[in-house]
Amino acid sequence: MKKSLFGLLVLTSLLLSIYGYGQMRMMDEKGMMKGDMMNMSMTRHHFVMRNGIDKKYVNKANPLSSTSNNITDGRLLYEQNCASCHGTSGQGDGDAGKNLNPRPANIAMFSKMPMATDGYLFWTIAEGGTPLQTAMPPFKSILKEDDIWKIIIYLRQL
Repeated sequence: MKKSLFGLLVLTSLLLSIYGYGQMRMMDEKGMMKGDMMNMSMTRHHFVMRNGIDKKYVNKANPLSSTSNNITDGRLLYEQNCASCHGTSGQGDGDAGKNLNPRPANIAMFSKMPMATDGYLFWTIAEGGTPLQTAMPPFKSILKEDDIWKIIIYLRQL
C-alpha cells in the first residue's frame, strides 16, 4: 500500500512538472512574454502585483455613461493617441509598437479582465509607462480627464 501511494505521488509530481514546463514554453517564443496577440502587458501586471497602483487612482470610477457619443469620441481619441502602437483593434499590433520592448498590450482583451478596473485603466493611460520605465507616454498632461474616460468607454466596447 505504501509503495503504491509513493508511486502515485512520484507520478503526480512528474506530471505536474511536465505540465508546468509546457505552460512556461507557451509563454516563451510566441506567448505573452514576447508580446504576440495574447500579450496582456505582463510587465504592467507584474509591476502592479509587486507595487500596486498609485493610491489616487485606486478608487476612480468612470463618471461618464457609455453613450453612443462617448463611444464615438473615445474611438476617435483612441485612433489619434493609441492605435499607432496598440493597433486599430487594440491587439497590440500597431506599426509604431512593433519594435518596442515590451510590446504594447492587447488592451482589447485586457480591458475586459476583472483586474482592469476603471482606476487601473485610468492610471495606465494617465501615467503611461513612466512607473514601469517603458515607452508608453503619460497622457495626463496631453488629454483631459473626460477624454481618458471616453477612451476607457471605447476600450470596453472592443
